[in-house]
Amino acid sequence: MTIHKKGQAHWEGDIKRGKGTISTESGALKEQPYGFNTRFEGAAGTNPEELIGAAHAGCFSMALSLMLGEAGYTAESIDTTADVSLDKSGEGFAITKIALTSKVKVPGIDQAVFDPIINKAKAGCPVSQLIKAEITLDYTLN
Repeated sequence: MTIHKKGQAHWEGDIKRGKGTISTESGALKEQPYGFNTRFEGAAGTNPEELIGAAHAGCFSMALSLMLGEAGYTAESIDTTADVSLDKSGEGFAITKIALTSKVKVPGIDQAVFDPIINKAKAGCPVSQLIKAEITLDYTLN
């Protein structure tokens, strides 16, 4: 079974003064503004790195939920942040690192059981598998 999801971007102008919009097939994002100023100067709007971060945090959290369920546990909560690092690389830029930080509450699980499950989720999440950058994970089990 193959699932297809679509994102769309529109751009006008040069890199510094140009502007664009990003939309998703579901309508969750509809003509959300982005540009050099939202990516590098902190202006309102989105940018590719924060969208990758949100996708990675969501994918990891779902993978962890799945793997906990397979081990007979249900998470009360999983709160994950993905800090995406965009660095100068040669003539351009590259995403060099994504730091996942997750706070997880799972009733009745032992740390020794939990540790391999969360690390398997980090490696097994489809977004993690897509990314060439270094992926780190810091987590707290409550």
